Amino acid sequence: MRVIQWAGDSINTTNKYKTYPQTGIAQAFDRYTKEDVVIYNHSINGRSTKSFIDQNRLAVIYDELSSGEFLFIQFGHNDEKKADPLRYTDPRGEYRDNLAKFVNVARDRGAHPLFITPLERRQFLEDGTLKTPSDHEPYVTAMKETAEELEVPLVDLFGKSREFLIKKGPEETKQYFMNLAPGEVDWCPEGKLDNSHLRYEGAMLFGRMVAEGLLDIGGIYADLLADPGELRALSEIEDNG
Repeated sequence: MRVIQWAGDSINTTNKYKTYPQTGIAQAFDRYTKEDVVIYNHSINGRSTKSFIDQNRLAVIYDELSSGEFLFIQFGHNDEKKADPLRYTDPRGEYRDNLAKFVNVARDRGAHPLFITPLERRQFLEDGTLKTPSDHEPYVTAMKETAEELEVPLVDLFGKSREFLIKKGPEETKQYFMNLAPGEVDWCPEGKLDNSHLRYEGAMLFGRMVAEGLLDIGGIYADLLADPGELRALSEIEDNG
């Protein structure tokens, strides 16, 4: 058995029936892995690197990690929230320091760390273009720089998801996010507009992008995947479509 411990926020968290159809990427990612791969999803709504660490959630991962396991690390959405001192981190300072703490935990336990840049939000302007620059960009840059400095493999989900959103446009991409019509679900009868969190279809789509990133990294990371050849072929078809 091989184990992935996954640390992140609500983009990855495991949802129950009360919030269906919302689905986290980490929640659905086992559709892409081999049968002997188990995912322990520590992701939780609203957390930044700072609040995740302050609430001792990284300490829990430290206690659970074993040699040879994987630690997937994806934060950024809530680190950006300047109005909340319990969550905000400076992308050039505390954010990078916190990412290093996750890496240190992994390596101290003999595990393999992986950075995943934050999923881009579906923030289209009235003219149909995607918001530029993205709010995520300082954190994406910081994560990439930290990955290079610490020699940590990285999947650029931000870049992949942003490219997809621009290519497909506002209407076609709406179906992947938690935009609910009035009466569509019992727990939210008034409906909602949510261009950050994902439906199951979105978790599968962007989870596939993470899987593609593992293929590009290769080695033990690519070996986690169930059907690398089929995944690569599907990606090439869609890229040429």
